[in-house]
Amino acid sequence: MISIEKIYSLFKKSSGINTDSRVKQKNALFFALSGENFDGNEFVENAIENGCLAAICSNKRLANNENIFYVENTLNTLQKLANYHRKQLKTPIIAITGTNGKTTTKELISTILAQTHRVAYTSGNKNNHIGVPLTILSMNRTVDIGIVEMGANHQGEIKTLCEIAEPNYGIITNVGKAHLEGFGSFEIIKQTKAELYDYLKLKNGEIFINADNPLLVEMLGNYSAIKYGIDSNYYCSGKYSELSLQATVSWKSKNEKGIAKSNLIGAYNFENILAAITIGQYFKVPGTAIDNAILRYYPNNNRSQLVKTNRNNLILDYYNANPTSMELAIKNFENIKDNSKGLILGDMLELGKDSEIEHKKILEYISNKSFKKVYLIGPHFYKFKEEYGFNFFNSVDDFAKHIVKKPETGNFFLIKGSRGVKLEKCTDYL
Repeated sequence: MISIEKIYSLFKKSSGINTDSRVKQKNALFFALSGENFDGNEFVENAIENGCLAAICSNKRLANNENIFYVENTLNTLQKLANYHRKQLKTPIIAITGTNGKTTTKELISTILAQTHRVAYTSGNKNNHIGVPLTILSMNRTVDIGIVEMGANHQGEIKTLCEIAEPNYGIITNVGKAHLEGFGSFEIIKQTKAELYDYLKLKNGEIFINADNPLLVEMLGNYSAIKYGIDSNYYCSGKYSELSLQATVSWKSKNEKGIAKSNLIGAYNFENILAAITIGQYFKVPGTAIDNAILRYYPNNNRSQLVKTNRNNLILDYYNANPTSMELAIKNFENIKDNSKGLILGDMLELGKDSEIEHKKILEYISNKSFKKVYLIGPHFYKFKEEYGFNFFNSVDDFAKHIVKKPETGNFFLIKGSRGVKLEKCTDYL
């Protein structure tokens, strides 16, 4: 069985890691990962034929010890390789986790730090047990700062990701109700997110904290941290402007101040923007560069994204949803001054035994509001069809058929739901 040292030697000769044999990447190092519905070992020979330098597999019969090598577990080996690489790099790494806002915050931090530093950061939402190692392995010695997003849906996962990435800095955006099916309870969600704090405390790392969030303060304990929030005594403080549809933050640190105008929709983005400003200031990015970076950042990942069609104005926020983010999005939308506001809400997935009660809470909340139109999509919401006077649809396709017959025009819709509901299909009809 090949050692990590020898695999690392192959990695240094390669053009990078490949986990998909269909992608032709000359001189890549292929890892034959396996899952419930696929076995990467079946594609090892194809990967070599497509130009890979070598392949790491978990099937002894495929190994030839020339360009195909055997290990017991390819995923564990990928993670060990990433950690081995991380130790050679010695690059400062910022870890980001949280229930909501972690990807937006990661994008903002990366955009800001890139003004004066060479950065490498998590692509998209590749924040799990595979994505984090791939992010680490994408870094090289020219990188000044690495930014690694960490997601989890089971206890212990953040701890594992920290042991792979060995972050020097960390931030938890917030803690809310998400992936309850995997976690089992909100208390376990708290403990899992706190694994980042636990790791950094053990290593004497730096923690950035929203000091206005009592839950995060409680989780931090008496450990010294870099604070941000509304209090002017914090390392960085800010104030949200209510005058614009797009989130605008007036901020000041100990040395500078500025006004950050963004293209993000929603007051809930105040915390994400201020967190990124705080980290930018900590790493000595000039205030004007920070403000300009935030202004130039355009969300294109269906998070807090304003889109104007020929028929309606839409806020696309259907990258993901959980009870906490759903309520925040509706509250923010409610505060926007517009008489044509309507809701198109999709199911919130992965809530397990709490699903029914959490969907009912959302329905109760919007029952007391005065939205012009309300459409609810998905089987979890559909269960309540007879109890509420809204428009219910079992699927996006059913909603589409309705809209084709009765088109919507002149409205301002918030579209929010979990990715699995496929709400992106709605925009074609709006």
